[in-house]
Amino acid sequence: MIKIGMIGMSPGNAHPYSWSAIINGKYDVNEINNAGFPAVSDYLEANKDTLGVLGAQVTHIWCDEINRAKSIAISGQIEYVVQNLEDMIGEVDAIILGRDDPENHWELAKPFLDANIPIFIDKPLAINLDELISYEQYIKNGRFLMSCSSMRYSAEILAAKSSIQSLGKIHLLTVVGKKDWKKYGVHMVEATMSLLNDPKALSVQYLGKDGYDIVLLEINTECYASIHLINDITGTFQVSVYGENAWLSIDIKNSYSMFKENILEFVKSLNQKKPTLDFNKTKNVIQIVAAALKSKNLSGEKINL
Repeated sequence: MIKIGMIGMSPGNAHPYSWSAIINGKYDVNEINNAGFPAVSDYLEANKDTLGVLGAQVTHIWCDEINRAKSIAISGQIEYVVQNLEDMIGEVDAIILGRDDPENHWELAKPFLDANIPIFIDKPLAINLDELISYEQYIKNGRFLMSCSSMRYSAEILAAKSSIQSLGKIHLLTVVGKKDWKKYGVHMVEATMSLLNDPKALSVQYLGKDGYDIVLLEINTECYASIHLINDITGTFQVSVYGENAWLSIDIKNSYSMFKENILEFVKSLNQKKPTLDFNKTKNVIQIVAAALKSKNLSGEKINL
C-alpha cells in the first residue's frame, strides 16, 4: 500500500477534499458542503461507484489551519492529522501538494524534495522562473517530481487528440475559461500544449487587463492560440481549433474524470518509480504561464520564448 500525505489547502481550491475522496473512496457530503464546495460533493456523488484507487491511500493530512485539516480528515477518512508539515517525513511514501497558490509551493515542497520523497505539486508548479530552475535541478539530481494541470488528462482533450489530424494544418486555437491567469492560465496552456503534442512556442503577449486576461500565444509562424480568462463569466472551459480542412469545438465539463486520471497517472508513476510525464513538458507550460505574467507587468510587451 502506497501511503500518501496530503498538503492542503489554499482559498477556493477544494482539491484536498476531492482528491482524498477519489483515492480513499470515502467522503462526507456535509463536511464538503459546509466547507463551501457543494459542486465537489455533487460530482463525487455522481461518480461514487468509481471512487477509490487500488494500492494507494491518503493516510496523513496537513493544513496551515488545523481545523481545516481535521475537516478534510473526517471527510476522506484520513487517519493522521499532523501538526507540523515535516511530521510526514518518514511516515509516508509520497506527497500530494494539493494547493494552487504557486507563491507558496517551493517552501512547502522543498522539505520533501530534500528528503527524496516523491511529490506531485498541483498547478501551477511555479510562476517564478528562478524557482522553476531550482525544481529542474532537483530533477537532474534524481528526485521524483510531477506537476501539471489535470486538463492534460481531460477526457474531452484526449478524445479530440485522436481526431485532430483530420483538421489538416492548424492555424488558430481560441481557448476560453474563467477566473484569473495566475491560477487558471495553466489550465488553458496545458490543454493547448497537450492537444498539440507539446510544441515549443515562439512568443507570448499579454493583451488584457485585470479581470479580463487575454494572452496571444505564437505557437509557430502560421499558428496562434488566443487565450481568454474572464473573471465574471459563466460556463465551462472551451477550446476551438481551426485547421485547413475542418474545425472542432471542445467543451470541457468533466472535472472528475480528469482528476481521477491525473491521480491514476501519479500512482502509476510511483509504482514505476519514475514520472510518466516528462518534466520538460511541465517546464514548457510553466515558462509560457510565467512569460505571460512578465508581459503583463511590462504593459503588454511581446516576450520571446
